Formats: sequence, structure tokens, C-alpha cells
Amino acid sequence: MTSVNDKGADQHPLTARPDEAAVSRFVERFAGELTDAGMQRMSSRVFAALLASETGAMTSTELSERLQISPAAVSGAIRYLTHVSMVRREREPGTRRDRYVLHDELWYEMFGKRDQIMVRWEAVLLEGAELLGPDSPAGRRMAESADFFAFVQKEIPLMMERWRAQREGLREG
Repeated sequence: MTSVNDKGADQHPLTARPDEAAVSRFVERFAGELTDAGMQRMSSRVFAALLASETGAMTSTELSERLQISPAAVSGAIRYLTHVSMVRREREPGTRRDRYVLHDELWYEMFGKRDQIMVRWEAVLLEGAELLGPDSPAGRRMAESADFFAFVQKEIPLMMERWRAQREGLREG
């Protein structure tokens, strides 16, 4: 039995290719976590496969083969992932085939989009608090929820700035 570190004396362990079965198990495990968090199952699997791929980009055929799912399932998953800005579609040079590519700074972009959603939620919750009355239990819950989203909106830019600084430090080190 060979391990990823038994690939050759001159190959660094960090550049060794991982066992495909282990990668598949990881993809399914992470996809399960995403599904448990509310993402659609096929979208979770496609996203996890892209994240675990060497290039962060795959064609529909590659995804279908890797995940053993139909092209229609890949298409539906990609439609969702592009809609929520987790993946972008690029034309493969010299062909008619599309490649599906993870966005650069994926998590950063996703949190930025969530900030926009929280602005809308806060506004609706404030309307609900006013409608239900500030002295009612429901009105207080609505107002507290709106306050939470206002707080998070103020914190996200600060957190993102700290992340940028940390990422730069990691890249330099």
C-alpha cells in the first residue's frame, strides 16, 4: 500500500497527488456540511468538487464523471451556483464547452453579498416591528432582529479588512 508521501523521493509531500478515493470522501463530507447548512444537495456536491479540484475549474462532463451524476443535475447545480455568485461560467478556449470556475476570493465575495441581503432584511424587520408595535412581544422580537442585522452590517466591513490584512500576511510568509 502506498501513501501520498511514497510517490517518489524527490517529490515534496505537499505537492503529492492525494488519493482519489480520499478526495471523493472529502467532497461528499463537505457537501454534506453545506447541505446541512441549507444549500441544495447537488449544488453542494458540485461546489465541493470544484473547491477540491486542482484548478478550481471543471467542465460539465468532468463534474458529471467525477460525481457520477447526470449532465442535467450538473446543469441545475451550476444554475444555482452562478445565481448566488459562487461560480462563474467561462468558455474553454478554442471550443464550445463551458468551464465552471470558482470565483477568486470566493468567501469574501459571498459575505459581501450577504451584507446586501441583511440590509433588506433589516428594513423589512423594522417595518414589521412598527406594524406589530414596539410594546408587543412580536414587535420587540422584530426590532431586536433588525438591531442584530444592523450590528452585523457594521461589523462585516471591519472583519473583511482584518481578513485582507491576515491574507496578505499569509501570502508574504
